[in-house]
Amino acid sequence: DSGDSVSELREWRPVVYRKCTDTLWLLLFFLFWAGLMFISGYAVMAGAAERLVLGYDSFGNICGRKNTPVKGAPLSGQDMTNKKYVFFLNSCSLEMQSLKISSLSLCVSSCPQEQLNSLEDLQSFARNNGSCLCVYNLNFSSYTLNSKAAELCPTLPVPPSKSFPLFNRCVPQNPECYTKYASALISMVNEMDVFHRILSGILAGRDTVIGLSVLALAFSFILVLVFRFIRMLLVHTLIALVVFGLLFVSGVLWWLYYDYRNDPSTELKTEKENVKFLLGYAIFSTIVTVVLLSLILVLRKRLQFTVQLFRIVGKIIGRIPFLLFQPLWTFLILVVFWVFWVAVLLSLGTAG
Repeated sequence: DSGDSVSELREWRPVVYRKCTDTLWLLLFFLFWAGLMFISGYAVMAGAAERLVLGYDSFGNICGRKNTPVKGAPLSGQDMTNKKYVFFLNSCSLEMQSLKISSLSLCVSSCPQEQLNSLEDLQSFARNNGSCLCVYNLNFSSYTLNSKAAELCPTLPVPPSKSFPLFNRCVPQNPECYTKYASALISMVNEMDVFHRILSGILAGRDTVIGLSVLALAFSFILVLVFRFIRMLLVHTLIALVVFGLLFVSGVLWWLYYDYRNDPSTELKTEKENVKFLLGYAIFSTIVTVVLLSLILVLRKRLQFTVQLFRIVGKIIGRIPFLLFQPLWTFLILVVFWVFWVAVLLSLGTAG
């Protein structure tokens, strides 16, 4: 009888023992999401991220889409669906004034691939390519007849330019013009506040973020498969990978820090801030490495319990095979959230 009573006490009865735990953290989690939704809504309503991504002209039109008229701007409200690229009338000598480019900008359907030396060349380019490089209210048939054509058309000669993917600006290919164009953009970034510089750093490093995400997905799949099929050597293999990974990451971060610090070509404040961030990451990674290695050394005798735990995990995955796809679902959700986060950040950056 005593044995039966003990077994009854030890019986797991989830309906009886189940209760809400971590109420405070659950409340904080809901508050976090409420704040996130508020910030997202404000960013979408007040921001104009598409102006940064798609580009815009000097009259309030966003390139690549239909626009609504802006009060006080006579040439606004035009349909720019087929005009996806921003073209500066004076791309060879851009000047920055209060974080804005002084040159007049237009939305055009294609950038000039060859140098245009005269108004006749501009007229021929408009006729052959359907891309007018002069102000909208000047018909291309009047380029050589209108006395104000010199003011309403780009500075001659117009250098050949090329549009870059995800940039949508006609960037001059002439070396001299390109240097001045790039220096104008560098000065604009340097005058931005810290928020805008961090934003530009995120956009510049998007390829690295995507690559690391794919790498993390691959490692997650490998780890889940290892849980299922390898048991005895799993713990020791994982510990070896952790030790090697921590030492490798710390070494790479310190190497990048010294490499960037000694690089004389860091013109942007963004690059200088990147050096500071690298130093912080390197110090943090080194501290984490020392702490984890110390824990592994102290708790090495308890590894047998971990082996038993992984055996149970292997049985669970064998009975619920869809757990093998858990890294994929997590990866897709994180990608969606990362895209959403960057979109909100872009909107906030343009909300003033």
